Amino acid sequence: MGFEDTLKLLHPAIAVVVVFPLIGMVVRMAWLTRQRRLQVADDGKSRIPPGVGQEHLKLGQWLAAAVVGVELLGITRPMFSKIAADQIWSKDPTKVILILAIYVVTISSLVFLYKARQRLWRGIFATLTGAGVVVLSFQDGIYRRDIEPFNEWYVSHFYYGLTAALLMIFSLAIIQDIYQDRTNRWRTVHIVLNCIALLLFIGQGVTGTRDLLEIPLSWQGSHLGQCDFINKKCPEPAPPPPQSQIPLINPIA
Repeated sequence: MGFEDTLKLLHPAIAVVVVFPLIGMVVRMAWLTRQRRLQVADDGKSRIPPGVGQEHLKLGQWLAAAVVGVELLGITRPMFSKIAADQIWSKDPTKVILILAIYVVTISSLVFLYKARQRLWRGIFATLTGAGVVVLSFQDGIYRRDIEPFNEWYVSHFYYGLTAALLMIFSLAIIQDIYQDRTNRWRTVHIVLNCIALLLFIGQGVTGTRDLLEIPLSWQGSHLGQCDFINKKCPEPAPPPPQSQIPLINPIA
């Protein structure tokens, strides 16, 4: 593999090493937190330690940052590869500067979202973060699987990941509301949306594995680009050239 192909592995490697273990821990803490809450409501006590709720909150915040981060990482390499290949910097430098500015605004807004406490500011920073992620994700060069010959947006690793990232941003924005709402409506919204996010993460594992099989290495792209993906056929390789006949030389002569 070349350097470009190694960069392609950063996104799935970080997802496997960091994001998916965090998902398991967050789900486990979420289950224990709910079980403790139900046991305390029924019997007034529970053997589950009271600190599971804070652990769930802390791990959930880490997970949200990791999901948004790995989403930005996944779209950055193909986006800037396309910019370099098309020489956008020389043709339209304003576009490149604007893209870089959106990166700065998106990451800054995510940082401020963690610090914000008032509902208005949480809404503003969540909106800026989500909008930045969406705008960056739909730049040219990113593998979305929503055009011919596939046109399979409904099983797209890209759309699953983008939706999951937006759900994580929304979960960050409503943390204060969950703890302040005595009717538990925000808690119910949080549970429902994160159950959907969990299904999307499972889909991410499947579609990401599939895409790793389908995205060719850099040196294979020119050949695979000639393939017929509808009929699942590739052109036959050219036959090897015939070996030249080397005349025998009599060393004695």
